[in-house]
Amino acid sequence: MSTLVGNCLVAQSGGPTSVINASACGVIQEAFKTGQINEVYGALNGIAGVLNEQLFSFNQESPEEIELLKVTPASALGSCRYKLKSLDQSEGDFRRVIEVFKAHNIRYFFYIGGNDSMDTAHKVSQYAQKVGYELKSIGVPKTIDNDLPVTDHTPGFGSAAKFIATSVKEVGLDARVYNYNTVTICEIMGRNAGWLTASAALAKKYEDEAPHFVYLPEIPFSFEQFDKDVRYALENYNYAVVAVSEGIKNEEGKYISELIAENHMKDAFGHVQLGGVSSILEAYVSQNICKKVRTVNYSTTQRSAAHWASLTDNEEAYLCGQMAVRYAIEGHTGKMVGLFRENTPEYKCTTQLIDLDDVANQEKSIPREWISEAGNNLNQEAIDYITPLIMGEVKIKMENGIPRYCRLQKKLIKQKLETWNVK
Repeated sequence: MSTLVGNCLVAQSGGPTSVINASACGVIQEAFKTGQINEVYGALNGIAGVLNEQLFSFNQESPEEIELLKVTPASALGSCRYKLKSLDQSEGDFRRVIEVFKAHNIRYFFYIGGNDSMDTAHKVSQYAQKVGYELKSIGVPKTIDNDLPVTDHTPGFGSAAKFIATSVKEVGLDARVYNYNTVTICEIMGRNAGWLTASAALAKKYEDEAPHFVYLPEIPFSFEQFDKDVRYALENYNYAVVAVSEGIKNEEGKYISELIAENHMKDAFGHVQLGGVSSILEAYVSQNICKKVRTVNYSTTQRSAAHWASLTDNEEAYLCGQMAVRYAIEGHTGKMVGLFRENTPEYKCTTQLIDLDDVANQEKSIPREWISEAGNNLNQEAIDYITPLIMGEVKIKMENGIPRYCRLQKKLIKQKLETWNVK
C-alpha cells in the first residue's frame, strides 16, 4: 500500500464515447474516499490542458453533477489530439508536465483514452521516474473501436455496438417496405479494426434480415465480391443492406475512401481522416447495379448515443475508473486497467493490470476465424463475443422529455507557472 499523499489529476483524450464520463466518475468518486488524495483536479482538454496549466477542481463541483457524469456522453472534461513525442524530440513538454504536477502537488495521474492516450500515460510515468518525481500514472481504457490489445474489450465499445446493432435493424425494416429493389449502405467507424462494424451483425436473426453483408478492414475489399453480394441480396430479398467500415482497404492496402481524394487531411497523430467510403460505394451501385441506393453515415452519433448505452458497458467503465484509483493507492504505476472475461457459463468480467508498454500504440484486430470465408460476414464466435457486452439499459434522468446530462462549472484554478500555449 502506497503512503503517498497528494492531489490527483484526471484527464480525457481522443474520441469521446457514451461511457467515458462513467470512467471519470469512477475515478473522482473513488479518489474522494481514499484519505490519501486531497484535491481531485480535472485537466481541461487532456494533456494539452496539463501543459497549459488549465486545471479545475472537482472539490468545487456539485456532487449531484458529478453523479450525473455516470450517464452523460462525450468528454465532459474536454479532449485533445495532442501527442507527446519521444523524450528526445520533446523533452520540454515532459519537463513542463512535471512542473505543473509539482506546482499543484499532483501525485496521481489518471488518463482516460485509447491507444495514443495510453502512450502518453506511459511516457509521463517513465519521465517522472527518470527525474525522480514520485508519481502514480494509471491508464483507463476507452475506445469504441475496441482495438486495445491484451484487455478482453474496451469500455465504450459495448454501448456503440448496441446502438449500431439496433440502428441497423431499424434501417433494415425501413429499407424493405418497398416493392422495388433498394440498396442501403451503412458506413460505420473503424480505421484498421472492424469491431464496431462487426457489431451490426447482431441485428440479423433471420436470413432475409439486415445486414445482409458486413465488410471489415481486416479483409481486403473487392468490388467484384461487393457487386456479387448486392446482386444476390436483391435477387433473393428485393433489398440489400450492407454495413461497411470507413477503413476498408483494397488489396494494395489503400483506403477505399482515398480513391476520391488525393490529399487527405491527417490528425495530430498522423492518422488519415477517413469518411466517405459509403459515397464511393453508392456511386458504384448507382452506376452498375441499382438506381435506388441510400447511404447512412452514423458519424458521431454512434459514439454519443448515451440514451441507448449498454448497462454492462456503463458499469464496467465506472469500475475501470474506480480500480485505477485503487491500484494507484496500492502503489502501481505505468499500468492500464484491463478487463478480463472469466470462463463461466454466465458472463462475468474482472479487472487486472496491464503494462502500458504492452498497450501503447498497439492494435487488436478481429480474428480471421471469426470472419466468414468470403470475408463478407461474421461467424458465430464474433456474435458470442459481442453479445454480452451490449446487455442491459442505462436509466437516464429526464427533464421535459429529454435527457438531463451533467453540466460541470469547470472553473479554472489560479495558475502558478508561466504561460504555455498548446492547442
